[in-house]
Amino acid sequence: MVDIKAKAENALHDFIGEGKDFRPGQFEAIEATLTNKRTLVVQRTGWGKSMVYFVCTKLLRDEGNGVTLIISPLLALMSNQIAAAEKAGLKCDFLNSIKTNEEKVSLIEKMKNGEMDIVFTTPETLFSELVQAALPQIKIGLFVVDEAHCISDWGHDFRLDYCRIKKLISKMPSSVPLLATTATANDRVIADLEEQLGGDVYVSRGPLMRNNLSIQVLKLANKTERYAWIHENVPKLEGSGIIYCLTRDDCDEIAQFLTANSISARAYYSGREDAEETERLFMNNDIKVIVATVKLGMGYDKGDISFVIHFQTPPGIIAYYQQIGRAGRNIDRAYTFLMNGKEDEDILEYFRKTAFPSEWEAESVYNCIKNNSDAGLYKIIGKLNISKVRIENALKFLVNEEFIYKDKSRYYPSATAFRYNGEHYAEITKQREAEYAQMIDFMNTDQCYNRFVVNALDDKTQENCGLCANCLGYEEFSAAVSDAAMETAANYLEKQYYEIEPRLQWAATSLTPKKVRIANPNEMGICLSRYGHPVYGELVKKGKYEVNGFCDRLVEKSAQLLAPFIEDHGITALTCVPSLRSGIVQNFAERLAERLGLPCLTLLKKTAAKQQKDMENSSFQCENAQKSFAVVEGAVSPKNILIVDDMVDSKWTFTVCGDILTKAGAEHVYPYALAATSKKEG
Repeated sequence: MVDIKAKAENALHDFIGEGKDFRPGQFEAIEATLTNKRTLVVQRTGWGKSMVYFVCTKLLRDEGNGVTLIISPLLALMSNQIAAAEKAGLKCDFLNSIKTNEEKVSLIEKMKNGEMDIVFTTPETLFSELVQAALPQIKIGLFVVDEAHCISDWGHDFRLDYCRIKKLISKMPSSVPLLATTATANDRVIADLEEQLGGDVYVSRGPLMRNNLSIQVLKLANKTERYAWIHENVPKLEGSGIIYCLTRDDCDEIAQFLTANSISARAYYSGREDAEETERLFMNNDIKVIVATVKLGMGYDKGDISFVIHFQTPPGIIAYYQQIGRAGRNIDRAYTFLMNGKEDEDILEYFRKTAFPSEWEAESVYNCIKNNSDAGLYKIIGKLNISKVRIENALKFLVNEEFIYKDKSRYYPSATAFRYNGEHYAEITKQREAEYAQMIDFMNTDQCYNRFVVNALDDKTQENCGLCANCLGYEEFSAAVSDAAMETAANYLEKQYYEIEPRLQWAATSLTPKKVRIANPNEMGICLSRYGHPVYGELVKKGKYEVNGFCDRLVEKSAQLLAPFIEDHGITALTCVPSLRSGIVQNFAERLAERLGLPCLTLLKKTAAKQQKDMENSSFQCENAQKSFAVVEGAVSPKNILIVDDMVDSKWTFTVCGDILTKAGAEHVYPYALAATSKKEG
């Protein structure tokens, strides 16, 4: 043990400098890992979990052991860890989807030849055919599962791609040291992880209280109030920080609002092409705020984040603890603010309900694969009226449960008979509901906020933090917002509108069997609001579902927005998307046309009664729209025309109607909608 400790201390000094000591529990976790126990580290953010696997790697490689393979959910956020490891002379790299196939093959060869010290990868890449074929030829010296709560069904951020790791662990030789780390696991998750890790598991578990985090709850359900508070208070907060949102739309819109008001900000979520640049700017403090979904909740190590603001309520205390834990890692004091919106419960209920495939979805996808040879994703989409995301989710579950298997891009039934595990999914959903109820209790408690949080994670401390709003007895940053800030926020939100980008390809349907280019696509259109959002999205919602008519304010605002657009594009008339069920769009279009001084022409007719909102994927949406509309007999469209509808989602209604108008003489078709209903969820 003395020899291990001396070597470990020398390695620590290589990483962080002479004279530094291990934090309480770090060496014990290192020793347990190096003596071939399976080790689970459950320690608060900022404790230094990465130092455990860095030091272990250094010692194992010095003894001629194989590569350390680290499974992490978010490789893009680990570049700073690689930089830290390379300073100590470790050779590190990523093995992920960003790399070309040639780069992956080259890195795998280096792993086979023992040239790499640490390789970070994701579960998706780990279980790719390329890596799985190479894995038996790679000598693994240490296997690390970072953010290990993702393995557990009961973890707040359970991920199906992580679920396959436990099967790999069960087949791993006991001689390979295994280390699992997380900051967010309560007793139930820890017990589950111990069982899944197998064998004699050493659990390193320390106190979770963060004595430098100030927590304040801001009960500002109105979105305009929340925008106003952010506008007024973010400039008062020193340093840089994170604003967490539940949806990608909110990330985009808040970042745009801050930028428009001279506060440097960038949106950040999966799929953004500028994600890497945003990380770099934020890391270097070149932007004040990063507005992010939960993608920035794990693995991000920036020590000087001085504030975290939740624009909406997180799904539970454990997720909340992890996200506020991004702040104050290497500074004396950091501030966290929890807001709650009236939209939160609907969004979170949607997340809970869609976390697992329904029995009907799972069975439909399974039977589609069973009854169709060489069933690929798009073949399944074309046959089932289920959204692409839901089909992909069902496929993951069916593969994980081993009811089907994937060979290249095709799915096939396995020998295991299909059985829907509904009771288990229902139990997890019930647990998620309880976690959200606990979050509501947290927002209403009068006890120490920090103590409430760590007690919820089964840390039994009875000490108060002394610096949250409840402990202090006052708000360090007032929840009240000035009239000036409210006016700024209201004016900004009232002036927002959105572009409707044209579709350029037909979806594959029974009417158009292959994806082909649309000969004459629509022009770029305009959408006044997002459904339910202030100010006009709320008016659209009220008009459509409460009073059965759109108010004069929507007509007036639409006319103000469209008047210069109509003049710039030479639009000479407008028409509307017809309906068999309601006349409110026709009524709105006629009033709008009168206000604009344009004729409102009846050019289109509805030929089918199926509602577009009942169509769940692009193939079904496209085909239903193609079957639903036709030109009025003898109608001729002017060359430049505006087509009006109340809602826009998939854009297939506008696309099909625009194509029909083009065939009736239009050269340029410009869509206009009152509200967008689509969501880019976080």
